[in-house]
Amino acid sequence: MVPLIQREFTVDIPLQEAWDHLARVEHWPSWAPHIRRIDAQPPGELGPQSLGVIHLTNGMKPAFRVTEFNPPRNWKWIGRFLWLTVTYDHQFEALDAEHTKLIWVIGANGFGAGILGPMFARIYRGSLEKAIPRLIADMNASSAIA
Repeated sequence: MVPLIQREFTVDIPLQEAWDHLARVEHWPSWAPHIRRIDAQPPGELGPQSLGVIHLTNGMKPAFRVTEFNPPRNWKWIGRFLWLTVTYDHQFEALDAEHTKLIWVIGANGFGAGILGPMFARIYRGSLEKAIPRLIADMNASSAIA
């Protein structure tokens, strides 16, 4: 596995709320401008058997499949990019009763991972730089409403 990206950030909501918020993957387009929509099966909250398709604004439609599911600690899913298998690990860590650290770790393996991986990371990093601040604001606002 070639490590590509790791992002850590804190939200002002409890661990379970952070998990529940992010597990509603069909809502991701509200904070991730690079995503047009997500079709998840089964519909609703992410689970250990979830799979789906992420419709990106650039026209690509990568599929994903959950491979690890440990509520409320982490889930992993895998997807494809050209000849790569890309792993996305979504980790959650309670800092205290009202704050949660999210850690996203993205890696790749497969033919050309050492060359294609960094190219994928460069593209995806730009999307994350826009999406993460919007997600933080979205999560923190959901706590203010509750």
